[in-house]
Amino acid sequence: MRFLVTGGAGFIGSNIAFALQKRGDEVVIMDDFSSGHFKNLTGFKGDVVAGNICDFEWVDSLEGRFDGIFHEAAITDTTVMDQYKMMQVNVEGFRNILALAKELNIKNVVYASSAGTYGNGACPMAESAVPTPENVYGFSKAVMDTVAADFVAQNKGFKLAGLRYFNVYGPGEYYKGKFASMIYQLYLQMKAGKSPRIFKHGEQERDFIYVKDVVAANLKAFECRHSGVYNVGTGKPENFNKVISCLNRELGLKMETEYIDNPYAFFQNKTQAETSRSGKELGWKAEWGIDAGIKDYIAVLEKRA
Repeated sequence: MRFLVTGGAGFIGSNIAFALQKRGDEVVIMDDFSSGHFKNLTGFKGDVVAGNICDFEWVDSLEGRFDGIFHEAAITDTTVMDQYKMMQVNVEGFRNILALAKELNIKNVVYASSAGTYGNGACPMAESAVPTPENVYGFSKAVMDTVAADFVAQNKGFKLAGLRYFNVYGPGEYYKGKFASMIYQLYLQMKAGKSPRIFKHGEQERDFIYVKDVVAANLKAFECRHSGVYNVGTGKPENFNKVISCLNRELGLKMETEYIDNPYAFFQNKTQAETSRSGKELGWKAEWGIDAGIKDYIAVLEKRA
């Protein structure tokens, strides 16, 4: 099969691209490299097209038919406060991708939504909940989900699956800087000999999901016959004290945690995915718990050190 992966030089996009290539599929990556990095594509054997989802100047570089699109390109920096920019890239860029799918008759699109659509909503967070985003990033993803539903209603025969990622971590996030997962940031602190620093008292919980599970969810979503939005999380939140305990164990350290005051007026105390729909309709569930995920991740990181 042949696939287009937008944002393919980014964290999740590059992992999807390599997974597809590993199973024998042909992959074309499109990325503007605004947040993706060429080093994420070391060893990639497919075509890489430089382009931005807000314009179609790169479309002429595409040749042949595609069986599907994995759409990962977006502004993922949740601290961006420029509402127009966020909506232009994430929402209008998504409309462009759907127009391309229609033009090229690519009837299967899997796209990145986000658990940010839930804001500080009640846990476990279910797809049926009314979106209550706390920032324009989460709002843009909620609008994307509406755009997708409208597109499917108006274009029979097309299937769109939106995946609401929870707190993703794993290989390939190295170039996200301060926006990389807390797991990676804490690892860097500890490797530098510094005490891991977290907000008092480390009891905030996150539904940490390993990137290998995220890739598996994308592949299952492509195979699924249903359109809709699906949570991609473990359903089992863990606190930051647990994360530090796992890192200490895997690094052979016994570092004490430094607890600091939380300066943010809004801060999610807990995220947790309701995963029954993903299990029933996608046939997917997370296989990597926090202990196994961090163990596997640290093995990769230590080889890079």
